[in-house]
Amino acid sequence: MSQKQAHKLFLLDAMALIYRAHFAFSKNPRINSKGLNTGVMLGFTNTLLEVLEKEKPTHIGVAFDTSAPTFRHVQYDKYKANRLEQPEDITASIPWVKEIVKAFRIPILEMDGFEADDIIGTIAKKAEKDHYTVYMMTPDKDYGQIVDDHIFLYKPAFMGNGVDVMGPKQVCEKWDIEHVDQVRDILGLMGDAVDNIPGIPGIGEKTAVKLLKEFGTVEGLIANVDKLKGKQRENVENFAQQGLLSKELATIKIDVPVDFDEAALRCDGIDEEKLRALFTELEFRTLAARIFKEPSAKKATISAPAQMDLFGAAAAPVVTGAVPEEEGEAGTLEVGPPPILDTIWSNVHNYHKIKGKAEVTELVEYLQLQKEICFDTETTDLDAMKAELVGLSFSYVPGEAYYIPVSADQKETQEILEILRPVFENEAITKIGQNVKYDMLVLKNYGIEVKGTLYDTMLAHYLIEPEGKHSMDWLAQQYLQYRPVSITELIGKKGKNQGNMRDVDEDEVTAYAAEDADITLRLKEKFDPILKANGLVKLFDEVENPLIRVLTDMEFEGVRIDINSLADLSVLLEKESKEIEKQVYELAGVRFNLASPKQLGDVLFEKLKLDPKAKKTKTGQYATGEEILSKLANEHPIAEAILDYRQMVKLKSTYVDALPTMINPKTGRIHTTYNQFVAATGRLSSINPNLQNIPIRTARGREIRKAFVPRDENHVLLSADYSQIELRIMAAFSGDESMIEAFKSGRDIHATTAAKIFKVPLEEVTSDMRRKAKTANFGIIYGISAFGLSQRLSIPRTEAKEIIDAYFQEFPAVKQYMDGAIEKARKHEYVETILGRRRYLRDINSRNMTMRGFAERNAINAPLQGSAADLIKVAMIHVYDWMKTEKLQSKMILQVHDELVFDAHKDEVELLKKHIPGLMSNAIKLAVPIEVEVGVGTDWLEAH
Repeated sequence: MSQKQAHKLFLLDAMALIYRAHFAFSKNPRINSKGLNTGVMLGFTNTLLEVLEKEKPTHIGVAFDTSAPTFRHVQYDKYKANRLEQPEDITASIPWVKEIVKAFRIPILEMDGFEADDIIGTIAKKAEKDHYTVYMMTPDKDYGQIVDDHIFLYKPAFMGNGVDVMGPKQVCEKWDIEHVDQVRDILGLMGDAVDNIPGIPGIGEKTAVKLLKEFGTVEGLIANVDKLKGKQRENVENFAQQGLLSKELATIKIDVPVDFDEAALRCDGIDEEKLRALFTELEFRTLAARIFKEPSAKKATISAPAQMDLFGAAAAPVVTGAVPEEEGEAGTLEVGPPPILDTIWSNVHNYHKIKGKAEVTELVEYLQLQKEICFDTETTDLDAMKAELVGLSFSYVPGEAYYIPVSADQKETQEILEILRPVFENEAITKIGQNVKYDMLVLKNYGIEVKGTLYDTMLAHYLIEPEGKHSMDWLAQQYLQYRPVSITELIGKKGKNQGNMRDVDEDEVTAYAAEDADITLRLKEKFDPILKANGLVKLFDEVENPLIRVLTDMEFEGVRIDINSLADLSVLLEKESKEIEKQVYELAGVRFNLASPKQLGDVLFEKLKLDPKAKKTKTGQYATGEEILSKLANEHPIAEAILDYRQMVKLKSTYVDALPTMINPKTGRIHTTYNQFVAATGRLSSINPNLQNIPIRTARGREIRKAFVPRDENHVLLSADYSQIELRIMAAFSGDESMIEAFKSGRDIHATTAAKIFKVPLEEVTSDMRRKAKTANFGIIYGISAFGLSQRLSIPRTEAKEIIDAYFQEFPAVKQYMDGAIEKARKHEYVETILGRRRYLRDINSRNMTMRGFAERNAINAPLQGSAADLIKVAMIHVYDWMKTEKLQSKMILQVHDELVFDAHKDEVELLKKHIPGLMSNAIKLAVPIEVEVGVGTDWLEAH
């Protein structure tokens, strides 16, 4: 090998890598705090860094296409004519990518009239002649024709597949050809739909390979056309010139008038100032740390926090700094480039450890003087109902915070909390926290009620950016350009080996906990003006924050579970699942592992041949998901049996056997956790257990509700459920007179809809008509298509289309509302609920039909679902406040979808039945009556 062949030249096809990054992030867009989609820039930069770090090229260049027509467009005016218009995210990202490339001091290679592959091909050949080893980095298989002894196709890692480096041998094996030049011939014969290269009709890849084995080239095939037969001969004769043109269009040029500038392509390091500025703008924190080698927090020391001297003379600021791995001359530190993010190691702050009753008492005097304070708890467990307190931190001035460690002795901890009680119960002090419901629950277990106005920074950001991340670490980086100490640095990563906060050095916990309170306070100051600018203050102040107190009490109360009922149901489900499993084997004619998707797929589609066009997954096995089986259920009983079996197994494992393990040993009840900041629609979600997913459509699913029972013999369960709330909201929003009149008169809305769309008198509506109308009613508010409705109802698509057309004809205002919602969303790129809750739809103007269609459906449905969420949240607050005012013994214990469940004292049942429906139906006034159905029973199923 010559000295120059030790030089590695990487030539990157920018547009291929940009499109690859775009689609990699299309389902999970990376939106920064300024609303910019940075997925393309992130994906491209990651790929570039992988190459620079792992391959260590000596020379590198990035080739771009230009907007000017190429020589191929001149040769064939339909070249690339059928390509979808470039996604706007890509168009917006290209200038950023170019700036990133420039900041890496890598030359941009582009020339009007030629494509990136022509430029790469030309430079690759010239570099090889100059004894360079060249790697063409692209996922594009067409580059195989350029590969040579010292020119390689370098396909970057993607979606779990590793890097694929292909030389002549690998290219020939992949295409099953004799030499790489035949890649041009294959493309000439089979064409390329992506670039609209026509090829010769009737010739696909396999046929092209077979013909090339016999005739060598396109030209050889045309010269021997007489040896072909039938339609194939006819096509080659008629489309010979088209085949030759296609080969020419597919040929990568290697004589573009571009120089191989060895000096310009040399890897010379980055333009640090420019790259830092770009990463700051794009908010690439992790990439910045990776490139600029910022000091690691683990290499730092935490200075001892100041004690109570701040209450006398002002304490000196604590400035903690990273300790470098190596020192220079005595007394000096070698300081690297300043970090792109502030950290506890670089930031000036006053963090104080408060120990002993006297110091806590003195701190309380200062806390009592404040209008608002931020507080945080450090505990032994993520489950608030099981957690023991390790300490509390407070902050009321940015940059200053106090941490009170407490003893493992619960009596001593309670004594400290009693000193703090006046602060927490002071109604005049606003309490700020990040996920403050957790802290309130922890304190509630010690008998401390947190009173006064609440302000949750996690909820604030949820309203600002519903589909974003809301963790404090992420928010600090995005809004404060600050990286907090990670919990894993103190107790390790999640898992069985994770430590406990009580075992961590007290000074380290002080710095960590005080920082949490300080950062949360600073986030509050950042979010206030954003909430105001977006018109979200009223929703935040009057709904989301007051709801925290409601949910805290609901979680604290919990719900009693009848474990004997579940045990009986578990035995029954086990027996029924075994019977269904036996039935499946009889229908299949063979025993197999029913839990194995691969074996199931082979039985359904290889042995029983239920679908000759059966879909396969990326791993090559048949898809056997619920959607697939549901479509097959009408054609073969085995599909329905498998669905029944899966349902039985899931019910047993997810709920029947799992619920008893979730009972809190201290209270004897289950305490679900409600999340206000998960669902983008504004709906509440719950975990441990997930109440929203407890099935109610099947008999066995409903039986799970029988296990939810009152706390004792003096109580019953009372359920209050909104009736058809989203349809009522649709009627109110659209102003459709027919729907409003039906609701006002108390008629069955589904029967009324059926009478209208099937054009029959109300009394002649059949159950089948009503079923179809009900599906249409709920489907249309979710933007259902004729295809979707046909699948849902198992009817022909033409009939489904007729139902939808008739629906819009009879309810024209609904269609106007839907069109108007989409149009408004296109203008603002968000929609709003009745209380101003926003759902951002950044793809509403996308040229990608699939992404735009999804956004359009959300434009219709999000205001309806979100307004239903607003309604039940306001109702919960009103009901809770009324029950508190009346000093009732009954408790609100569950919220599921549009239903509230109460542990109702028997003496108060009639009072609850009288007042709760009115409080719920009048929570938000609509143009239609809101109906609430109330039921009472000895278990949840009976009450519902």
